[in-house]
Formats: sequence, C-alpha cells, structure tokens
Amino acid sequence: MSEQIRVLVVDDEPQIVRALRINLKARGYEVDAAPDGRTALELAARRHPDVVVLDLGLPDMEGVEVIKGLRGWLSVPIIVLSARHASDEKVEALDVGADDYVTKPFGMDELLARLRAAVRRAAPAAETALIETEAFSVDLAAKKVHRDGADVRLTPTEWHVLEVLVRNGGKLVSQQQLLREVWGPAYEHETNYLRVYLAQLRRKLEPDPSHPVHLITEPGMGYRFERR
Repeated sequence: MSEQIRVLVVDDEPQIVRALRINLKARGYEVDAAPDGRTALELAARRHPDVVVLDLGLPDMEGVEVIKGLRGWLSVPIIVLSARHASDEKVEALDVGADDYVTKPFGMDELLARLRAAVRRAAPAAETALIETEAFSVDLAAKKVHRDGADVRLTPTEWHVLEVLVRNGGKLVSQQQLLREVWGPAYEHETNYLRVYLAQLRRKLEPDPSHPVHLITEPGMGYRFERR
C-alpha cells in the first residue's frame, strides 16, 4: 500500500479491537482505537482517519450519536459493526451517515473487503485527482504537492487545510467549515489558526505570498482556492 490509510476502530470489546488491529496492521493500515464515543470523537478530530469502523453498542453514548457527531464535519467512510440484528437500527445508522453495516459475529475477510470497497468509493476520481495551477500542482490521491518539479513538504495540518480548499475549488469555504473539517467542531472559533496556516501555505506555494492568487481570503467570511 503506497499511501498508508488510517483506520479509526471504535469498539469497547478488547478482543475485537486486538483482532482488527493485528489484521489491519498486517495489511499496511495505520490503526487508532477508541473504547467509547467521546474518545472516538476526540481521536477523529486529532488524527483525521481515512475510514471509521464503529460499533453501535458503546458504553457512554449510542453509536448513532457518534455518527452524527462525526458527520457534522467529517466525510470519510463509516462502517458500522453491531450485534443488533433489527433492520430499523441498521436503517437509522445508514440514514444518519454510515456507509456500510456489518453484523457481529463477522468474518474478518468480509470486513476487510467492505473496508477496501468503502475506501475505493471515497477516493477522488482519477480525472479530478490532479489539480494544476500555473505555480504548483496538488495530487489528491497521492497526497502530494509539487512546485518547480520538486515535492513541497507540508505538515499534516497544512495538507489538510489545502485539501479542503482544493476539493471545494472555486467555492467559498467558511472559516467555521474549515476549522470543523481540519481541527474538529470544538475549534470553530479559533480563526487565528487559519491565519497562521494560510500564511504558511502561501509562503510555500504562492509566487508572491503577499499578493495571493490561488489561496484567497474573503475577509470575515472564509477562504477560496482558485486555479487561475
């Protein structure tokens, strides 16, 4: 696997977490684990998973509430695990934003196949994965930025800010939306974060950082990416 995919496993059964961690790591995935909903929401905001595997039966809150909390700002695939067989619970989980549903007990091969399929569906289409401007190019699939024939080294947070703007190319992304997607819902008012990170990105990417033409500020509203 050329680009490691980060999986957030949310389950309060240690043996299931251990089995998933072993099997996922053996196949090249990075794994974070949370035993309850609150920890899951905190980890998701801090670690930016590429896919979430979520048990509905958590000790501190309903799994559906975790899905709602994640879906307020996170668009990655969510695969639900549950020992509950009632179809109305499956429908509710899917209605609030889950992408797939696996009933316990499950076969590891089936779950891994579902996970691979969810990641494939979430990957950017090939024709839109490479975004080019006159100054630099952004490869969304490989998570890389090139300028003047060389890779540009971005921190994970710089990349995440840029990725959100590029995926919404030409559209105004509000300060609150950008803060939610990159740092999580608890940071919606930390607008100073955005000023710092946009300044860093402009220094690395814009031909004239003091007069940006690709990473545009809409004063008091948000930011916009323009290819020009």
